[in-house]
Amino acid sequence: MDPQKKPAAAQRIKVKTADPTPVDRFNPRNRIYVRKTDGVWTQVRRRMGWIMMALFLCLPWLPWGERQAVLFDLAERKFHVFALTVWPQDLILLAFLFMMAAFALFFFTTFLGRVWCGYMCPQSVWTFIFIWFEERIEGARNKRMKLDQAPWSWNKVWRKTAKHSAWLLISLITSLTFISFFYPARELYLDFFTGQASAGIYFWGAFFTFATYGNAGWMREIMCLHMCPYARFQSVMFDQDTYIVGYDGARGEMRGPRGRKQDPKALGLGDCIDCSLCVQVCPTGIDIRNGLQYECINCGACIDACDDVMVKMNYSKGLISYTTERQLAGGRSRVGRPKLVGYGLALTGIFAAFLYMLMTLAPVQIDILRDRNQLFRENRDGLIENVYTLKILNKTERTQQFILTVEGLPEHHWLGQQQVQVTAGEIFTLPISVAVDPYLLEQAMTDIVFVLKSEDGLLNANADSRFISKI
Repeated sequence: MDPQKKPAAAQRIKVKTADPTPVDRFNPRNRIYVRKTDGVWTQVRRRMGWIMMALFLCLPWLPWGERQAVLFDLAERKFHVFALTVWPQDLILLAFLFMMAAFALFFFTTFLGRVWCGYMCPQSVWTFIFIWFEERIEGARNKRMKLDQAPWSWNKVWRKTAKHSAWLLISLITSLTFISFFYPARELYLDFFTGQASAGIYFWGAFFTFATYGNAGWMREIMCLHMCPYARFQSVMFDQDTYIVGYDGARGEMRGPRGRKQDPKALGLGDCIDCSLCVQVCPTGIDIRNGLQYECINCGACIDACDDVMVKMNYSKGLISYTTERQLAGGRSRVGRPKLVGYGLALTGIFAAFLYMLMTLAPVQIDILRDRNQLFRENRDGLIENVYTLKILNKTERTQQFILTVEGLPEHHWLGQQQVQVTAGEIFTLPISVAVDPYLLEQAMTDIVFVLKSEDGLLNANADSRFISKI
């Protein structure tokens, strides 16, 4: 083996033990008090959170004709997304959607780490919203810590009551909004608050309310650290060129306090003043200076806090930044690496297939089933007769009149209904027979096409089949 070449295992990111002292994160006394910070990445995360929340809250109220624009009607087994209506027969689209989500997860995690967790994950978005209300009612980090340690008083009672009431209100709105994607929003709110809703609506309303209240209000980082599977398998997708929140140890060490006018080099110190603000603003409570840790959700809060300190100390920004392990080691990151390109090509291919299927989604569909008991039969008139069962699916929003014909057979006779009425969403089953004079057939098996057309001529569908004779 060439001593200049390192084995594949040596190229992996080394695992670092951040803190050998176990911390019971389930103990309320060890709860994390997140300090408020401001900066570029905090503003980006906050604005994205509000945009996601606005979309979530407003989508069920957008009208589309006589219904709401987005409605997943489980009772009627159809999903409405603006002009598109997806039926159970089209659920292959859902499979492609899941595959797209999976490969998008692989691609963006390999490229940008846990950026989904920090900026768009509902758990993070709702947690930051709950923290925002907590700061407005109970005060800044130090005030919240003192309030929790103080004995019960009127000040503590009303602040705690107001905070938890706000949390429950947000949770209830979240719950009803989520249910509104599956039940018409206008009917839901009217029935819910007038006591006319079903027991199922009240059950799921209570369930999602307390789930949101518990996850974003109490469990918070516990969900990210101990319950979310993404946090566990993300390391499989990381490599030395994955963009992570990283601390430049070569520049920051040795860390220690000093005055603004003191020269850190003369004191034998690096740029880190050991203020611990990066730890105080972290929603999962880790110290990013200990290296890459699976608990980091790439939210960038510690970057904003550190940059603010660097500006005050007249140092250069970027002691903590979005970087890669290769850059931290003094190398140059590679973007176009095979794994990332492979994920990107797979994601593009799946998206193209999904888009094609979406664009070719037919509003009507016809399936043909041949009689399996008898390939053909000769009737009393001496004609060769084949029996078929036609299944017509009307995926439009109204009742349609359809006319049926068959192409590919000379001078054939259609035995059965040739004009049918199919209601919206109905699968209409129609048994028919097609008969032909055997002297007009040139071969034992003839390819034919069943043609379905609406009465107004706007809708049509075809289905291939075969006509079998005794030749």
